[in-house]
Amino acid sequence: MIEAYAFLAAFTVQILAMSVLYPAWFLRYWQAQATSIPLEHLAQLSPGVDPGLAQQRFLTRYRALHTGIAVLGVALLAWFFNYMQRPDWDDGPVEALVSAYFLMQAMLPLAPVLWVAIRLHKHKGSLLEPKRKAVLERRGLFDFVSPFTVALAVLSYFWFAAFVLHIRQQPFPGFAGLINLGAITLVYAVNACVVYAMLYGKKPNPFEPHAGRVRTIGLAVKSSVYSCIAVVVFLTLNFTLVLLDLQRWEPFALSVYFVVTALLCLMGLAAPPREPGSDGRGPLLFLRRRRV
Repeated sequence: MIEAYAFLAAFTVQILAMSVLYPAWFLRYWQAQATSIPLEHLAQLSPGVDPGLAQQRFLTRYRALHTGIAVLGVALLAWFFNYMQRPDWDDGPVEALVSAYFLMQAMLPLAPVLWVAIRLHKHKGSLLEPKRKAVLERRGLFDFVSPFTVALAVLSYFWFAAFVLHIRQQPFPGFAGLINLGAITLVYAVNACVVYAMLYGKKPNPFEPHAGRVRTIGLAVKSSVYSCIAVVVFLTLNFTLVLLDLQRWEPFALSVYFVVTALLCLMGLAAPPREPGSDGRGPLLFLRRRRV
């Protein structure tokens, strides 16, 4: 039963990390980005708007989504507790529900955020961007993450490839073979694209100060590199548990992995330093007109 109680504790932390800490840090990041856009530039889009009201409505909806998901998580936790009291409980349904719940935690609250981002992109050309000043500063991978960490991520990939080839000689039931290697390659490729885009891509917010931009790049790059290492560690541990006939520990390992993923996301969403004089109530571009 110790594996069941370990999973219940990890799942509780998952609820808190993704439905309490994550939205709080994300809103700090969002507000920091919003405060970098001056009011006079927003006035070009539509005069007579109420930035405070529009922002408050967005924050309310975003928090309500996460609150509802947290309540669902508590109900799911109660079901897990009752189900895992049975001596014949199976780890398969538990892992499926935990994965589905994590996807809900990660994706559902992004709906209003994506809607706002679409509006921002649609009206981006209407804004009078500030005069650009060239900053002659070298921006490379090792400026944000240590060579040791990068080397560890690369070695982790080759270690996992060797581990998959070793298991493939005497596979256990359900082993996907080289598909596992293809999946981990895709993860590395996606994170590599994210790192490249952050280092050399176009600045998404022209009003973001240079110091804040550099900090955001560093946190995003570190999150991507650490994510590659984390997924290799999780899959290696998962396969090892199966080989040792300890499948009932897999739900615990899965939930811990999701918690680690959430913490890595929090690193990338840490708010950049505020500009002097910022009051923390920046305007957003999804504004509604005041009713007369």
